Amino acid sequence: MTLPTTARAVIIGGGIIGCSTAYHLGKLGWTDTVLLERKKLTSGTTFHAAGLVGQLRTSANITQLLGYSVELYKKLEQETGLQTGWKMNGGLRLACNAERWTEVKRQATTAHSFGLEMHLLTPREAQDLWPLMTIDDLVGAAYLPTDGQANPSDITQSLAKGARMSGVQIYEDTPVTRIIVENGRIRGVETPHGTIECEKVICCAGQWTRTLAATVGVNVPLISVEHQYMVTERIEGVTPDLPTLRDPDRLTYWKEDVGGLVWGGYEPNPKPWAQSGIPEGFHFELLNSDYDHYSQFMENALARVPALATAGVKQLINGPESFTPDGNFILGEAPELRNFYVGAGFNAFGIASGGGAGMALAEWAAKGEAPYDLWPVDIRRFGAVHRSTDWVRARTLEAYGKHYTIAWPSEEHRSARPTRRSPLYAHLQQAGACFGEKLGWERPNWFADLAAGEQPVDRYSYNRPGWFDAVAREHRAAREQAVLIDQTSFAKFTLKGPDAAKTLNHIAAGNVDRAPGTLTYTQLLNPRGGIEADVTIARLSQDEFYIVTGTGFATHDFDWIARNIPESANCQLVDVTSASSVLSLMGPNARTILQSLTDADLTNAAFPFGTAKPISVASCPVLALRVTYVGELGWELHLPTDCAVTVYEALMQAGAPHGLQNAGYRAIETLRLEKAYRAWGADIGPDHTPVEAGLTWACKLKTPTDFIGRAALEKQLANGVKKRLATFTVDDPEVILLGRETIYRNGTRAGWLSSGGFGHTLGKPIGLGYVRNADGVTDEYLTDATYELEVASTRIPARLHLAPLHDPKGTRIKA
Repeated sequence: MTLPTTARAVIIGGGIIGCSTAYHLGKLGWTDTVLLERKKLTSGTTFHAAGLVGQLRTSANITQLLGYSVELYKKLEQETGLQTGWKMNGGLRLACNAERWTEVKRQATTAHSFGLEMHLLTPREAQDLWPLMTIDDLVGAAYLPTDGQANPSDITQSLAKGARMSGVQIYEDTPVTRIIVENGRIRGVETPHGTIECEKVICCAGQWTRTLAATVGVNVPLISVEHQYMVTERIEGVTPDLPTLRDPDRLTYWKEDVGGLVWGGYEPNPKPWAQSGIPEGFHFELLNSDYDHYSQFMENALARVPALATAGVKQLINGPESFTPDGNFILGEAPELRNFYVGAGFNAFGIASGGGAGMALAEWAAKGEAPYDLWPVDIRRFGAVHRSTDWVRARTLEAYGKHYTIAWPSEEHRSARPTRRSPLYAHLQQAGACFGEKLGWERPNWFADLAAGEQPVDRYSYNRPGWFDAVAREHRAAREQAVLIDQTSFAKFTLKGPDAAKTLNHIAAGNVDRAPGTLTYTQLLNPRGGIEADVTIARLSQDEFYIVTGTGFATHDFDWIARNIPESANCQLVDVTSASSVLSLMGPNARTILQSLTDADLTNAAFPFGTAKPISVASCPVLALRVTYVGELGWELHLPTDCAVTVYEALMQAGAPHGLQNAGYRAIETLRLEKAYRAWGADIGPDHTPVEAGLTWACKLKTPTDFIGRAALEKQLANGVKKRLATFTVDDPEVILLGRETIYRNGTRAGWLSSGGFGHTLGKPIGLGYVRNADGVTDEYLTDATYELEVASTRIPARLHLAPLHDPKGTRIKA
């Protein structure tokens, strides 16, 4: 075997993801791409995949990505001449109880928001499509006619042929023994047959990815889990056009297979595999069938499909699959190593994702950015805690076990907790905190009234959740008195050096090159004007800046800033998250409370909004930032972790006469919705610009200073935009808005809510969402219309607002 000595890109792994990436790189003209497979194509996990292709997810862009897979699979066989086994036979999802039916109706609304055809069916209508099933326990079903199924090996071979047709070279029996990195840069790969120098490495090695990536310092949080399904002999009544079937209340899925059925499930007690490493030479291999473990599905399966009782069994297939801690796959350029890309961890829906994931990964590698916002699957959503195999295993097994349980709004995971704790954890626990977790951090979500007998335990619901009244208390305290919120988990960076100001002012859309002591709320944009980060920046001195961003964005935002610092710039970016605690004191009484503990002048004249000052609080050094995300007077107090308890206790004691209460993150959410404050990852992101999001005021467009994305914003301001963010309210207080509800303008679908919740000051449900129109969206277009929101498949009248909301007395809620 003679390998090429150079290539533009080397793809590692010949499963469906690797072959799809090769196919799409070839289409992009990257014909000097090489794919290396350690054994044979599909021999890792692709060959034993079940092959169901569903599209609907909770993210519009991930749904779009899966929809791309469907469109590709429709035409691939004609293009390559190789069969794919693709059938667009539709997909059914069943509901056996009221709570599941509410979830399904909300899924139907989400589908409508994203432009997917999804129908709600009666039990009898569902049975007409799937005659073999019993329907005695069904409440209803949903049907997506564009879902389908494919033969995993065939579709992968077809993608491989398509890649070869474009000039991509594919080599089997060629393991990568070393990824060559010199001076922090990809230089090539070594194999037993020679070395290939290359510009980029794209690792699509399935369950081997974590170990291989770790050799070059890249973390890919996934583990292998046993996943079983059964293949039956022919069954009378099983027709080729039978839709795929998902029966989540019975934990099972079904598809037609040459006149029989393939069926499997997601057990609540999954079995991890290869905990000490994948056996050497493992390929085209299955694990021993575990009938005892599989038997937990049998009663439910027989009750749904009685014909199974007399059906012959061809095989019980047990194959390992790679799963991740949050149930989403992993894509993108590794933050630890430039030009090293990952496509792995597909949680047993790699066939459904394969076409779209390969397209996205190819474009990411070829063009340096994803084709659209893929934050739910971006590798940068992980952090240092995910380097622990024990942590990843515990959380992943929990996520696997919840695959078919009801996905409750705001549901928290229980495993691998607590890991990262604020110094105030014990104090908050004693005060009745119910904690949530983000990036390993324990954060107070809400506080129970222990004296009244409340328990700090989440009670989930698609109606009002168990914490509704507690959050209302905290919300009112913030508006009327004061609250103290532990936000120690904020990600915090410093940028220091002679070139810090010039560099950061080019990266940030807002003007950060101001006097020391000033605070700037700003977005960091990509060249298209899309919002890559939403941060607060304090200038501490002539050559030092302090950057604060959300807990979950620590890796992503650090990476974005770092990759945009020129190599010639004399400045250093450092993550200082763990060095300081953060206490947010917010509310009308905040100044009175804080003033009693400091000699600093806190008057508005001396300490105006948008100011950062070092002060002393209860004899402790504090960097006080005059800023708010709840719409009230307040300060973020950044202080050494060893002072957190002292300052917290002092504030609570001083605040007691002024109604000071502990508050949590769920109150922050309700408060920020009333002020229409945007949340990155929901209301704003790489697909949204400040012009579209109503944040142009935060950009330095009136100055001559250039910054990343400026040209794109100026073009939008000149030519107009096709979507605009607005606030919506519903008068009925019993309506539950969660986000993804469909927006109808004058009876026509016009977008969906990006965020939803309840405004306790206004006493109404509130949502934020983009109104879209291909011919442009102006203020007049937005206001000269009537609106409805589709909530759980029911349309409800709504009102659009372009300004922050007002409280019932008619006065604006403001800082």
